[in-house]
Amino acid sequence: MEVRLGELHSWISTCSFSPQGLLAAVQRAWGSYCAKYIHVKQGGPAGISMLLAGYCLLSYGWNYQHLKQHRWRKYH
Repeated sequence: MEVRLGELHSWISTCSFSPQGLLAAVQRAWGSYCAKYIHVKQGGPAGISMLLAGYCLLSYGWNYQHLKQHRWRKYH
């Protein structure tokens, strides 16, 4: 998170976009999320509520086409 805008291109070029590299990036992100919000001494509802909100947004995104077809319309 300490990458400057001018260094962004060189930083992205050093990343590995192979399946193993992407899996490692997801594992690092999950580990840092858990360390910051879940595995704390005095945790609050922030970590779990962010997971729940993310799930709600993903669920809405996945079902958007289905929900869009079943909207109530004034004129058919």
